[in-house]
Amino acid sequence: MPSTITFRPDEDVERALAVLTADGATVSTVVRAALIAAARARAQQQLRAQAEALTADPADRAEAAQVLRDMETLRA
Repeated sequence: MPSTITFRPDEDVERALAVLTADGATVSTVVRAALIAAARARAQQQLRAQAEALTADPADRAEAAQVLRDMETLRA
C-alpha cells in the first residue's frame, strides 16, 4: 500500500508547483515525477563520478590498455 508524504512547501516550491500544475497535472503527479527525475539524476551523477575515478586510476588505465592490445592481436 502506498504511503502518504506530507510536507510544507515554501514560497519557491509553491511557485514551482504552480508552474508544473498549470497544464492540469496534479500535485501528486508532478511531485512523483520530480522525485523520480531527482533519483535518476543522482544515479547518473554517481555513475559519472565512478567513471571519472576509474579514468583517473593508473592501474585501471593500464589494464584497459592491455585489454585493447590483446583484442588487437585477436583481430589480426
